[in-house]
Amino acid sequence: MPGRKAWGEISSASNCTDYQARRLGIRARAGAAKDGSSAPVFVHTLNATAVAVPRIVVALLESFQRPDGSVVIPPALRPWMMGMDVLVPNAKVA
Repeated sequence: MPGRKAWGEISSASNCTDYQARRLGIRARAGAAKDGSSAPVFVHTLNATAVAVPRIVVALLESFQRPDGSVVIPPALRPWMMGMDVLVPNAKVA
């Protein structure tokens, strides 16, 4: 993140073991016991954020905003911007 002059985390993943599964009652049968039955056990869950959107927006604004307030869309994002290559702020309404 240019404004902090440091890298910032934009995604994360952590193993919550069975903490969330116990609270939600999520169980699965792990395997068969010697007698042919299998007891349900609490599953392990993941807590993940694919993209921290506010942090991405801040990084894009800090990196690509022009003095007039417009924002240049990076080439890698343009295929998803419906043909736009620059975002221009709306004129102020009195």
